[in-house]
Amino acid sequence: MKVKVCFNLNGVPTEILVNPEMTLLEALRDIIGLTSPKCGCNHGDCGSCTVMLDGKAVKSCTVLAATVSGKCVVTLDGITPATGLTPIQQAFLEEGAPQCGYCTPGMVMAATAFLEKNPNPTMAEIKEGLSGNLCRCGGYDKYAKAVKDVADGKYGPVSERSE
Repeated sequence: MKVKVCFNLNGVPTEILVNPEMTLLEALRDIIGLTSPKCGCNHGDCGSCTVMLDGKAVKSCTVLAATVSGKCVVTLDGITPATGLTPIQQAFLEEGAPQCGYCTPGMVMAATAFLEKNPNPTMAEIKEGLSGNLCRCGGYDKYAKAVKDVADGKYGPVSERSE
């Protein structure tokens, strides 16, 4: 028996029917057709499926889709401007952080949520804030440096992102 789920997705009221055991990641990819949240492990270990749920970074493979009714879900698609990049995306690019790019959407979402909570972090806080996201290519230092550059204002205000 399917469950009706009504939520806000990237600023748009959304209604879908899901099986009760379906994860938010599966619903976003398989029902809605978004590809930015990646399925890396399906166990909440890698962070490639990170989205924001009511402003908090969560691993969408660990959230049941049926539990997001009435909530706000934001994916990479919802924060990326129609033209150009967010300050975090620009910093990642300039720093050369993405290598294979598989972890990048999750890293962008984790960094965005982190900087919204802590706009003036230390490097140690940044590393801790990104620690739930695995980069198979080992680009952690470049990702962390890019987040620090954004926090330091090199790419504009931290809050400058598309809704």
